Amino acid sequence: MSTLALVGIDIILLIVLLMLSIPLPYCFGGALMFMAVFGNVSMKSMMLWAYSQSIGTVLLASPLFILAGTFMGGSGVAKRLLDLCDAFIGRIKGGLGIVSVVVCAIIGAISGSGFTGVAATGPIMIPRMVEQGYPRGFATALVTVSSVLGLLIPPSAIMIIYGWITETSILACFLSTVGPGLLVMLLFCIINMLECRKFDLVLMPPIPMKEKLQMTGSRTLVAIPALLMPVIILGGIYGGVFTPTEAAAVAAIYSIPVGLWIYKAMKLKDIKQMLFDSINSIGSIMVMIIFCLMLSQTLTMLQVPQALIEIMFSITQNKVIILILMNIFLFVVGMIVNDSTGMLLCAPLLLPLVKELGISPVHFAAIMGVNLAMGGVTPPYASILYLGMRIGKCEFSEIFGPTMKLLVFGYIPVVFLTTFWPDLSLFLPRLFGFV
Repeated sequence: MSTLALVGIDIILLIVLLMLSIPLPYCFGGALMFMAVFGNVSMKSMMLWAYSQSIGTVLLASPLFILAGTFMGGSGVAKRLLDLCDAFIGRIKGGLGIVSVVVCAIIGAISGSGFTGVAATGPIMIPRMVEQGYPRGFATALVTVSSVLGLLIPPSAIMIIYGWITETSILACFLSTVGPGLLVMLLFCIINMLECRKFDLVLMPPIPMKEKLQMTGSRTLVAIPALLMPVIILGGIYGGVFTPTEAAAVAAIYSIPVGLWIYKAMKLKDIKQMLFDSINSIGSIMVMIIFCLMLSQTLTMLQVPQALIEIMFSITQNKVIILILMNIFLFVVGMIVNDSTGMLLCAPLLLPLVKELGISPVHFAAIMGVNLAMGGVTPPYASILYLGMRIGKCEFSEIFGPTMKLLVFGYIPVVFLTTFWPDLSLFLPRLFGFV
């Protein structure tokens, strides 16, 4: 059996296992076993290689950011940020939607996760938007889709994984998604304002300027501990004070006293449950990462990337067409697996092809980031979308239309701009001397 036929069968097996709702680690374990048995690959060497890769401190950043996101969700940080943004634009028609988008971006800058944005913002913001007159489907879709900004606004967990796998500067990878992330945020805000023209919103009455300044000042004062979090984390990373891994640990530790003694949103007994919830997620993710690493290395040993390059160039040597095909491939992968898994599988597989095309690995980091982030809210996998539906108490039929509108008009244009306008993702890395 040829190598490519073997890979094709393995991909079909993986999709079938995913469709059967088998836990992700077992799905990739099954695909790995198939490749090891029929591809004549030594499992012992694979396990030793995966162990050597997994003991580095860089990989520790992902579970620490998950822990930080869990603590942050219970510490009251999100609520204070929402209140602050609401003081500025909450009384403007469509202002609540803008508040949701912006706060999701800020939460993403703290936690590096798409789940944290919808989990921390959704329970507060969706009921408030519905009460003001937003359709529940649109309110839920806006908060849910905006949460993918957590994968683009640094520090991003998937960019840590990409930098670790490809041996690319993680700071450069962080900077590469800032431009696309901010552009997505802007487009979502514009779409929200245009859609709000159709809604019969009930706005709070205007207040005198003096009262508004007093309210804004008091909420700013209360929000200072929350605002300090992204300043400490991002300032520490880009200032060279600590690494992304250390930044994740600082974020987790900082959330505890803020939640316990400043905002008093959680108690000591709550920390135990938060740790338990985080450990459950981290354990599953780490096992999945090990299996994905071994599967990716198996594909590399069987020279699948080289075969993929030959197939692509046999079809066409047009760089534009190859990039379009690559984007479609990444989007489909993002639809059936989560962002971290897609990054682990596709980065080592496609990087040789990218280098052959003369594309910078930093630019490719942004291309992968925007594609895989979009997959998190696109069925059938759509883990972030399903979480948003549960939080927003919304049916799939209600959320699907608004979600597709936000993706088609707010996200897909950024995917193409990121791919074909390298300066969008490379401007900041060049400015800081990484490219």
